[in-house]
Amino acid sequence: MSSVDTYPGAFWRLYRSEARLVLGRRRNIALLVVLAIVPLLIAVGVASSRHQDSGGPAFLGQITGNGLFLVFTALTVCTPLFLPLVVGVVAGDSIAGEAGTGTLRYLLTLPVTRGRLLVAKTLGTLTFTAVSVLVVAVSGLLAGAAFFGLHNVTLLSGDTVSLGNGIGRAGLIALYLVVALFGLAAIGLFVSTITENAIAAMATTVGLAVFSLVLDSVPQLSAIHGVLLTHNWLGFGELLRTQVDSAALLRWSALHLAYAAVFLSLAYARLTTKDVTS
Repeated sequence: MSSVDTYPGAFWRLYRSEARLVLGRRRNIALLVVLAIVPLLIAVGVASSRHQDSGGPAFLGQITGNGLFLVFTALTVCTPLFLPLVVGVVAGDSIAGEAGTGTLRYLLTLPVTRGRLLVAKTLGTLTFTAVSVLVVAVSGLLAGAAFFGLHNVTLLSGDTVSLGNGIGRAGLIALYLVVALFGLAAIGLFVSTITENAIAAMATTVGLAVFSLVLDSVPQLSAIHGVLLTHNWLGFGELLRTQVDSAALLRWSALHLAYAAVFLSLAYARLTTKDVTS
């Protein structure tokens, strides 16, 4: 009987330890605080200029009439840069940081295989990704309620739904973004297995997201836009229509999960053959 079978709870102890480490690290807490401040800054800006046409996202003009739209606006503002930055930092540091500080070799002496260690790291990163999206959404909901109140929601298609329905749609939007960002997290985990320099892994992961955004902004490259990692990150606007195109949302989510599957497979191949010397 292998040591893994002898200690069936070792994996879950490892995951809980990883989750505590990721969520309790001061740098990561600071990143979450920054994310929480973004909706508040938007609320203050909109409240102070509510009688002016300042442009911005399509949701911006509706915030003053319904604070729930602050959730949608905050997620729209944070998705292209802030959320990828936070996810890239945590994913890039996940394994490279352990290797750089010399603790990866110690972790591999535990009664858990390298594959299960990668699963624990993946779940820890996914947990932080979900928390990051929820921080933006909850902060937007609280700030929106405090500044503008919460009311029934007029969808982009013009129909009005109840507040409960609107909050449910906000939850689905948050879930969609977690799935979308999971593809980037998987890339970060893979990059983290090929270097012991955590800063380099973080920068590479965030840089790849920015590179995808740049390619997505070039009209001449429209032929490849559909397969870019970042192309459908803002596709959650589909959830704010009366007739939701579920097929499109599932297709876009499948692409994000395909990115995750490919790069987690590469991370597994790299980690299980890696010569850990530190």
